[in-house]
Amino acid sequence: MLRSLHVKNLALIRETEVEFGEGLNILTGETGAGKSLLIGSVNLALGGKFEKDMLRRGEESGLVELVFDCEEPRLAEKLKSMDLEPSEDGTVILSRKLSSGKSICRINGETVTAKQIKELSELLIDIHGQHEHQSLLHKKKHMEILDAYAGAEFAKCAEQVGALYHECAALEKRISAETLDDASRGREQSLAEFEQKEITDAGLQPGEDEELEQAYRKMSNSRKIAESLAESYRLSGNDAEDGAGNSLSRALRALRSVTMYDPALEQMEEQLAEVESLLSDYNHDVSEYMSDLEFDEEDFRSTEERLNTINHLKGKYGNTIEEILKYKEEKEAYLEKLADYDTYMQKLNAECTEKQKLLEKACEELSGIRRKNATVLTQKLKDALIGLNFLTVEFDIAVRPGQTITAKGYDDVEFLISTNPGESLKPLSQVASGGELSRIMLAIKTVLAGRDEIDTLIFDEIDTGISGRTAWKVAEQLSVLSGAHQVICITHLPQIAAMADVHFVIEKSSTDDMTITDIHKVSAEESLAELARLLGSDALTEAALSNAKEMKEQAGMFKETR
Repeated sequence: MLRSLHVKNLALIRETEVEFGEGLNILTGETGAGKSLLIGSVNLALGGKFEKDMLRRGEESGLVELVFDCEEPRLAEKLKSMDLEPSEDGTVILSRKLSSGKSICRINGETVTAKQIKELSELLIDIHGQHEHQSLLHKKKHMEILDAYAGAEFAKCAEQVGALYHECAALEKRISAETLDDASRGREQSLAEFEQKEITDAGLQPGEDEELEQAYRKMSNSRKIAESLAESYRLSGNDAEDGAGNSLSRALRALRSVTMYDPALEQMEEQLAEVESLLSDYNHDVSEYMSDLEFDEEDFRSTEERLNTINHLKGKYGNTIEEILKYKEEKEAYLEKLADYDTYMQKLNAECTEKQKLLEKACEELSGIRRKNATVLTQKLKDALIGLNFLTVEFDIAVRPGQTITAKGYDDVEFLISTNPGESLKPLSQVASGGELSRIMLAIKTVLAGRDEIDTLIFDEIDTGISGRTAWKVAEQLSVLSGAHQVICITHLPQIAAMADVHFVIEKSSTDDMTITDIHKVSAEESLAELARLLGSDALTEAALSNAKEMKEQAGMFKETR
């Protein structure tokens, strides 16, 4: 579960830390106090999009940090797959440092990408935004919900369908690209034969281009090399009066004339003699190199021509000799294919037909799993909707064959509903109001929560468009849900706030030049005062507090019986 949220220098928040509890955590506050800002902070910590104007005015950096308690084995496996070590006590800390130029994400202190945080967060928390219920107006969402409920059996089959679909698509694309008429096939064959022959006739050898380039550089710069070596030989040899060889010889003779007077000079003599020997060896090597430097003009021209041939082939077939030879092998294989083209295409079409049959069979199996789960999910959602004050509701999940096969099968999934007796079932988008969509989404979240292992659920104003008895039903449903999950809910309804196990109030205060949003956990008495405010009381009168207390007691009685 989410243990705490720490926010610093974000929008109207200077710095605040919230420690959440188990069960139903309720957040209330005046309109504009910054309730949704906290949900936005959570989204940022989970890798959501960051804009520099989200930082508090005048600040250069901000911080959002979430601390989770979770000892699920699958979470530890996920961390290890990301090369991260889980903590010994099961704590997972997600943090994101925000600045005007960039943001830095960390998991348990290790720097990670925003994508990695998003992947991990899918195992930790499920956030229902203010307008998410609007997604129920699109059939695509209906299929996502059904597929999420269908579980592991479905996921395995769906993976197979996806793989077969992409294999079929690749084969169809290949067949389309390789289908040739006689004239086109003749042109393709002529071109392939020309290219294969051109490479074969060149007789390329791996590595010869490097050797030729080295030889070419040497030959094309031979005059400069010869002049430089001649000068070096003259300055280091014995022929010139000022040559280093002559100087060393004279120095050695001078030193030898005095070594008899001090044994310590013998070592110096040996060092100088060694230098003279090394210089002599160097002069010998230079002399040999210079004698071999001359080359035949014909050799130079043939080397140049060979390099031109190789570079011409590189420009057409690959950047290296190895790539050119690989291209030649591909052309040889292509020529073999063209030589027996009809047989090749028959085999390719047969392979595609067989793959399509496997895909259709897998789609049929996938559809069966969908229909089976649709029956169960329909009844569960209907029960949940009745519990949310849809007293005469009829609900169905229609799974029909679609017009085409996609990577998700051939099914068309649509939620149908009737909320009035005698009316036929109609698509959700044609019937449900905003308040009804909110309750339907809560019902879906409640049912799906029983199938997944996510500890924490966040609802940002799930109570849109409802009031009165319906609000009580929504509050009761959230309370039931919080029996198995940690639920964090932003609300403006007193019925839902009364059901809180932990109650937080968000307040905004202003000074001459600064506005600050703060959040704090309230006591039982403070919670009653907040309920009175939500009930519409401008002043904390005895009547308002009595009404709030009665509402709190009613919620307590429900929680005792759930």
